[in-house]
Amino acid sequence: MTRETDPMLREQYCFGCGRHNPIGMHLVFERDGDGVMAWYVPREEDQGFPHVMHGGLLALLLDEAMGWAMYADHIFAVTAKMETRYRKVVGVDAPLLARAHVVRQRGRRIEIEATISNAEGDVLVEASSLFLRMDAATEARAFESFRGGVGGSAWQ
Repeated sequence: MTRETDPMLREQYCFGCGRHNPIGMHLVFERDGDGVMAWYVPREEDQGFPHVMHGGLLALLLDEAMGWAMYADHIFAVTAKMETRYRKVVGVDAPLLARAHVVRQRGRRIEIEATISNAEGDVLVEASSLFLRMDAATEARAFESFRGGVGGSAWQ
């Protein structure tokens, strides 16, 4: 069973999840157990090699999923380190499922894991990351910016 995350967090220009970015991925994450999930339908423009999704966009999808594993609980952090394993070639002809969950939190350090799978459940790409939580004042500004809607005026 999935539950929607805060829709106001998508009212901005983020390339991954921003509803207002005309060339973005427009990802909509939902809670899924102790993590989050989102479907993405690759576009022809997402190719690196012919008919193969660009590896950088797959990394972006994983990074976005890991961010939302925290944002869903209003925790804001930045990526400090990300290790990605490309297990299989990912085409642009079928939907992809991105999932992520928090593995461990210690002080400002947050460890997160994510996967991208096909509709059959085969893991195509996986990643583990270390995120660093923002200080309380910056985190509050970031949350207010996301909640503020288009453009995130509170962040400026």
